[in-house]
Amino acid sequence: MSGFGTVSIGEAARLSGVSARMVRHYEGLGLLPAVARTESGYRQYGDADIHTLRFIKRSRDLGFSMEEIAELVGLWNNRRRASSSVKRIAQKHLGELEQRIADMQSMRSTLAHLVHCCHGDARPDCPILDDLAK
Repeated sequence: MSGFGTVSIGEAARLSGVSARMVRHYEGLGLLPAVARTESGYRQYGDADIHTLRFIKRSRDLGFSMEEIAELVGLWNNRRRASSSVKRIAQKHLGELEQRIADMQSMRSTLAHLVHCCHGDARPDCPILDDLAK
């Protein structure tokens, strides 16, 4: 990506797919280096900033935490990095996702069973409430 020169925060947001509010948030977290400012104080974002914002957005889309993203951005910017460091972060995140998926499948199964057992009629008996009250 090149050829944008410097752009305003609104244009950087549009080009990266990140809201202006989140651009400021990421900047405040130190995920973006200090951006240039005009004489009147308006932020100006360059091609590298927009590329970093796209990297952050893609990382968020994959569910990485802000702490993990900070580490990934640091590794991405470090040309002397070991790919094993990146893989370690991704493997840990993958394991967490797999556990959450398993937990959600278990919740779904339990809830589906309870819904099946409930008559859903005018009677007060309800296995869903009985289970929740355990």
